Amino acid sequence: MTSFRTAESVSPKHPDKLCDRISDAILDAYLAEDPEARTAVETAGGHGRIFITGEVRSSVHPEIEPIVRRIAGDDVDLEVHLVKQSPEIARGVDTGGAGDQGIMVGYATDETPELLPLEVVLARQLNQYLYAKWPYDGKTQVTLQDGQIVAIVASFQHAPHDKLEAAVQQWLADKSASEAVRIHANPAGDWDQGGFDADAGLTGRKLVVDNYGPRIPIGGGCYSGKDASKVDRSAAYIARKIARDYLQKREAHEVFCHLAYAIGYDQPLQATVTIDGIQEAVEGYDLTPNGIKKYLDLTRPQFEKTAEYGHYGHPEFAWER
Repeated sequence: MTSFRTAESVSPKHPDKLCDRISDAILDAYLAEDPEARTAVETAGGHGRIFITGEVRSSVHPEIEPIVRRIAGDDVDLEVHLVKQSPEIARGVDTGGAGDQGIMVGYATDETPELLPLEVVLARQLNQYLYAKWPYDGKTQVTLQDGQIVAIVASFQHAPHDKLEAAVQQWLADKSASEAVRIHANPAGDWDQGGFDADAGLTGRKLVVDNYGPRIPIGGGCYSGKDASKVDRSAAYIARKIARDYLQKREAHEVFCHLAYAIGYDQPLQATVTIDGIQEAVEGYDLTPNGIKKYLDLTRPQFEKTAEYGHYGHPEFAWER
């Protein structure tokens, strides 16, 4: 039976990614001075204005404006409204409990060296290749049929159609692709207005790009701007680590890990792995929020980088080793 798969990737200058990067850069600034800082920072931006909101509990007060202008440029109006973390939320976290309820899905597959779905890896690699030539707002999309590339969409700011199509063809040269692969380079026409000048962005609006692509379910929680007491982020990272570990030690083809938490409780309500379709309990990991933070070294500043090209498949992070 014929199998189709499609995934997309967006460049670091896409407006949603600008917001993710700002939120995570602010988190890093807090962690640089206060490793136990708690943050839930949201960024909305577009058309010359950026709004930062959320809640923070920390003993330090880093300068927000230089961070925003480094990422978004100087020609924006900025409003910052960060408040102290709710005491009702804090009381559950203070005892070591999870900062919220939620379901986290970790995934690993042996079909690529990155242990990620092939369509996700290809869409990302193409985006990175084109971004090196045109470091602006841009998107890529790759469609596979039975593992071969059959269609590509590439839209990049300041990239003339002919040069963009030629760059895609060059990238394709060493890939497994159909002879009749369809290339849609700037299919709506060439464009020079991008980023916050063309569209609005919001933290957490590219969750499927951040995770494993549309073929793999996700729990739904945003990562960017959140410290590790939020299991939306930390438990998702340990779920990925567990999926990788089981894939390798069981020599499996595909592993899912599901974790579920209740706010204020430190132990997961579900901790299972599904190894090539067979489910069993996770064993051998400290799955408390504090245990995850320590094991994956999640109290040091490192998160702005995660907001650029997905949170998985990058060996510099502990959950990828």
